[in-house]
Amino acid sequence: MAKIISIHSFRGGTGKSNTTANLAAYLASKGQRVGVIDTDIQSPGLHVLFALDPSEVGKALNDFLWGRCPIEEAAYDVTDRLGGPVDGRVFLIPSSIRAGEITRVLRDGYDVSLLHDGLQALVRELELDTLLVDTHPGLNEETLLSIAVSNALVVILRPDQQDYQGTGVTVEVARSLDVPEIMLVVNKTPSTFDLEDVRSRVAQIYGCDVAAVIPHSDELMTLASAGIFIMRYPKLPLSRIYRELGEVVRNV
Repeated sequence: MAKIISIHSFRGGTGKSNTTANLAAYLASKGQRVGVIDTDIQSPGLHVLFALDPSEVGKALNDFLWGRCPIEEAAYDVTDRLGGPVDGRVFLIPSSIRAGEITRVLRDGYDVSLLHDGLQALVRELELDTLLVDTHPGLNEETLLSIAVSNALVVILRPDQQDYQGTGVTVEVARSLDVPEIMLVVNKTPSTFDLEDVRSRVAQIYGCDVAAVIPHSDELMTLASAGIFIMRYPKLPLSRIYRELGEVVRNV
């Protein structure tokens, strides 16, 4: 059965979209049909990682939410843009980067309940094995809905006091929504930190599995979202960590 995995962070700048893109590429490398949906409608950016230029986006998630098209018409096969061959497929459902569309969301909002129907339609119409939902940071109505319908929630945080507090709120909410599995990923960890010590401390604080502790990477920063890391640098240690995280997600 298809799985819906929400990738979330309480604050922006945690590396959530990079993590989502690398997970998608890894799952596709294992032969899966993977959907990736950018529900960060107010500040979309996932399309950049998959080399999808805004000029190529005829229809986006916004069009579905405003009744202009079925959601599968806003899905783009980006498999050939991953940066290397894979056995599966990746379909990206971007949010619009057009200023007018973003302004409309901020001004008028949309019927959030449609998002639930859209996620189910994507799984069905694209015959997906896994649907990754890149959420808007923080907790709002659409984020809560995405979390509630997920088989698993991956919460990205940095080793930072503000992230720690916000993550505590997110985990508490997810538990109240009976999300079957909650896992944490500590990202952008300074090289001076003991990664295993960070893992054990974070697991103890939240009572959750820590699926990965990812160190700060100059190579990832240098890539600057111009590609998917595990495809561009498969032999680097960070790629191994992403693959290990992918195995955890694959076995949810």
